[in-house]
Amino acid sequence: MSKNKKDQTTDPKTASEAPVDEQDVFDEDGELLPSPMELLETEIADLKDRYLRQAAEMDNLRKRTAREQADTKKYAVSEFARDILCLSDNFQRAIDAVPAQAAAKDEALGSFLEGVKMNERELQRVLERHGVTPIDPKGEKFDPNQHQAVQQVDNSELPNDTVVDVHQVGYVISERVLRPAIVSVAKGGPKTASPHKEPPMSLPERDSLPERDSLPDNAPTEPGDTKTNDIGSTIDKNA
Repeated sequence: MSKNKKDQTTDPKTASEAPVDEQDVFDEDGELLPSPMELLETEIADLKDRYLRQAAEMDNLRKRTAREQADTKKYAVSEFARDILCLSDNFQRAIDAVPAQAAAKDEALGSFLEGVKMNERELQRVLERHGVTPIDPKGEKFDPNQHQAVQQVDNSELPNDTVVDVHQVGYVISERVLRPAIVSVAKGGPKTASPHKEPPMSLPERDSLPERDSLPDNAPTEPGDTKTNDIGSTIDKNA
């Protein structure tokens, strides 16, 4: 039994065998090559990275698609609403064309005017149900993103760039401008008060100044002053 055990341990074939994962493999230049386990780990890391990237791209695509669908639903009636706005303009022109006094005197004309107003209000309610709301900026500051100025009016009572008159009401659908409001804006605006200035210093009254004759002989005098000597001739003190 001992002989068989010795032969088994000293068998060169048995001694040379080792697990594949523990064998070192070298290339032709003698450099150590990565083991199969290291190659598997590298491949797993690469596949995991690719999976995470594709998952992120799919998530972004899903969010972008949902946003585009919401925008499509929100602005689907934009073209149709833009064509309908001319009806609202015509209703408003018909209302403005009938004087209030004439409608009060003529019963038939008053009934006609009330019917036009009812239709105009119903059209506005329909537009609002689809997210279309009017822009009536009279008295507000001019906004180039929502207003279109066609005229400047001299008005010193209003601040500069204030909407004075609205020639055509504008509309927005959700947060997008469907049609800008056509307006006139104030030019110039109120004059601002001039900055406070200190009042000029008042010169002393002539009567408060001492008489030259009362000044002492050794009092300092200004350059160019003259003095009369005892003889009466005038001499220059600065000479």
